[in-house]
Amino acid sequence: FRGHSSSVNDARFSPDGQKILTGSSDGTAKLWDNQGNVIKVFSGHKSDVMSVAFSPDGQNLLTGSSDATAILWDIKGDKLTVFRGHSSGVKSVAFSPDGQKILTGSYDNTARLWDLNGNTLAVFKGHSSQINSVAFSPDGQNIITGSYGSDPARLWDLKGKLVRIFKGHTTSIFSLSFSRDGKKIISGSADQTAILWDINGNIEQIF
Repeated sequence: FRGHSSSVNDARFSPDGQKILTGSSDGTAKLWDNQGNVIKVFSGHKSDVMSVAFSPDGQNLLTGSSDATAILWDIKGDKLTVFRGHSSGVKSVAFSPDGQKILTGSYDNTARLWDLNGNTLAVFKGHSSQINSVAFSPDGQNIITGSYGSDPARLWDLKGKLVRIFKGHTTSIFSLSFSRDGKKIISGSADQTAILWDINGNIEQIF
C-alpha cells in the first residue's frame, strides 16, 4: 500500500475485511481495497492524522489529528461532523460498539466521549500526561485509557467516573484492547512488556 507522502500512523480493517483505512502524517486518511488500490482520500485535517477507525457497520469513518480535532466521515468521503474541544492533538479514536458514540484521547491529558453530532457527553480527567490509547468495553458500558505516569491505565464508566487504576507498567502505555467477552484487557508499553489483566486490575500474565 503505497501512496502516502509521510509516515503511516494507524491502519485498520473494515468490519467486513474488504477494505483498509490508513492515517498518515501527510494530513490525509486513505481507504484502500485489499489489492492496494486507493478508493478514497480523506482530506480535511490541518496536521498529522494520528488515529483512524471504522464504525461497526463500516459505513462511517473516524479520524483523529494532531490539529486537536476528530472528524466523522461517511464511506464516500463526505465530512459529517468535526469534533472540537480538546486543547491539543487527538492521539486515539474509537467508536462505541453500537456506533452511536465517539471516544477520543488527547495530548491534553484527557479523553472525551461524544455523540455523533459533536456534543461532549463526558470528559475523563486524571491522567498526568497524554492519552495514547482509548477503547470501549464490548458491552459499551466502560472505557479504558492508556497514558504515561505511575497509573498508566484507567478504567472509567461512561459518566467520567474512575472505576479502577491498573498499575504494573513502569512507563508509557501505547496500546490497549478488551477481550471479546470484556473480562480481560491487554496493554502494550514502552517498558518492553505487554500485560494481560483481568477486569479487576489483577495481572494474569506479563509478556
